[in-house]
Amino acid sequence: MSLVPPEVGRVSFSPRRALWLWGMLVPGLAFGVRALDGTTLAVSLALTFATLCLGHSVGLHRGVIHRTYRASPLVRGVLVYLFVLSGLGGPLSWARLHATRDYWQNRADCPRYFAYGHGLARDFVWNLHMKFEPADARADAKLHPDVLRDPWLRFLEKTWPIHVGLLAVVVGLALGPAAVATCVCARTAAGILGHWFVGYAAHAWGERRYVVPGAKESGTNVWILGVVSFGEGFHNNHHRFSGSARMGLAWHEVDLGWLSLRAMAALGLVSDVAEVAPDEAHAARTRARARRRSAPRRRAAPRPAKPRSRSA
Repeated sequence: MSLVPPEVGRVSFSPRRALWLWGMLVPGLAFGVRALDGTTLAVSLALTFATLCLGHSVGLHRGVIHRTYRASPLVRGVLVYLFVLSGLGGPLSWARLHATRDYWQNRADCPRYFAYGHGLARDFVWNLHMKFEPADARADAKLHPDVLRDPWLRFLEKTWPIHVGLLAVVVGLALGPAAVATCVCARTAAGILGHWFVGYAAHAWGERRYVVPGAKESGTNVWILGVVSFGEGFHNNHHRFSGSARMGLAWHEVDLGWLSLRAMAALGLVSDVAEVAPDEAHAARTRARARRRSAPRRRAAPRPAKPRSRSA
């Protein structure tokens, strides 16, 4: 069975994606682990926060893709550049793929490739070693009109591996070649694998607090992954309120991306930060509970009666 129907697009093996992942993972494991010390750990953690929290979650996901806040072209451009330094890929290809996933996961006829009715190992192959080529541009309509025309984003899309290489040069000159294996290779591989794993887990496992009507995938909330992924693991919240910059809605759902945005708003770097109203979230939870209660329950099949033993 095809992963996507021909009228939707095609999925094929991507040597470029596979080589980038394993080209980072192998030297990261072979040399980066041995080079790990207090300095390289601190630099790696700082780069992780800057590139994955500020760059990916705040800059690309909540900013460029969902437009949940206003920012000047300079601030938005710096945030997207931080995303590029994560080594996850080009900003436009990520925005397009995100729009495509959103488009199909919000429909009942979602293709297998974008749904999560398969196991972890299969998803590892599909999402990290294969690429999707759409048959048309219908999903691009979910993006803001100026995203695909933005000259800065188009430049970074074409040159993103060069910027990762320049970061490796800077790290190598400052801390030595061994630090490149830790702060660039191992960190990049961990970011790619971590993003993939959170994406799978936050659809396949965890709490589904809200139901998105008509959607094949509503996402789930996985608390520990939500905390360590800067809010991205509270994915059921995000599916239901994609226009909100806040992904962790409950008091215990620590959303470091949201806290970063609040700090940036206090500094005047961003404005008009969108947040779902508490009464709206409560009403959505109430409706979801009502749907679950009214859904017909499957009755357990009656157990076959045990044959009576005959006395001799």
